[in-house]
Amino acid sequence: MSLPKLHVAVLMGGWSSERPVSLMSGNGVADALEERGHCVTRIDMDRDVAARLAAAKPDVVFNALHGTPGEDGTVQGMMDLMGLKYTHSGLATSVIAIDKELTKHALVPHGIPMPGGRIVASEDLYERDPLARPYVLKPVHEGSSVGVAIVTSEGNYGNPIGRDVAGPWQTFAHLLAEPFIRGKELTTAVIADRALMVTELKPKTGFYDFDAKYTEGLTEHVCPAEIPDEITEACKDIALRAHRLLGCKGTSRADFRWDDEQGIEGLFLLEVNTQPGMTPLSLVPEQARHCGMEYADLVEAIVADALGGAN
Repeated sequence: MSLPKLHVAVLMGGWSSERPVSLMSGNGVADALEERGHCVTRIDMDRDVAARLAAAKPDVVFNALHGTPGEDGTVQGMMDLMGLKYTHSGLATSVIAIDKELTKHALVPHGIPMPGGRIVASEDLYERDPLARPYVLKPVHEGSSVGVAIVTSEGNYGNPIGRDVAGPWQTFAHLLAEPFIRGKELTTAVIADRALMVTELKPKTGFYDFDAKYTEGLTEHVCPAEIPDEITEACKDIALRAHRLLGCKGTSRADFRWDDEQGIEGLFLLEVNTQPGMTPLSLVPEQARHCGMEYADLVEAIVADALGGAN
């Protein structure tokens, strides 16, 4: 891929719980663009971000933010008002995809299999379980498995959950409760309207939480996943359909759980990430590499997509 030499502002950091990951993603992207001869302005987002972007006057913004407000439509709306071209999904898609409940409303009516469940008040968890154990509790608007808890009969959260026991219920007023799906953790990247492949994630301990995602050596990536062809093709089909239904741009990553004892009926989409990580341990660059696309090629492909039309 050949791009003209561009001035790219790489937006990273910010103040979400995923700030450290965003800084790794952003600096990796900036390094790759500089290696390809582009002019890069690195911006660690603060409250003056609009003024800093206006002063930089970039040809395009690479949005390497993770979590709020960089992934939830807030920054996208700001850049829309400023008339800036930027990578990844636009305002409406970002608002829906960051919200796990809205994502279900957008996808399930179109036949995308997702777990059941409901929003619960954290205060109610101290009185009773919202679902039969085991079940999963997760924040509605966070990514990277931030604040996820698996509640089992044998766990140490108590029954009911203890008010003083550490968990997401101490941080978030409301949580999404979903049935726990045993089996394998799978993920599929979509780049430029093409589903790449399926990776199985095997945490060395516990489950695929924030630390397992971003600490080297804590998770084995089996890429491509050693699963039946039927499941591989189903993951790729669902990932691409979800990408299109939500209106994603550039790249997205679909995360799944698959109960291998249930066959195709045991495959469920958990969420769609509209701004997947671009760190050395991130899954999208890894899948792209397996498909013959080097990291800098991937970065330039995402930039080219942003220049190709409106968000």
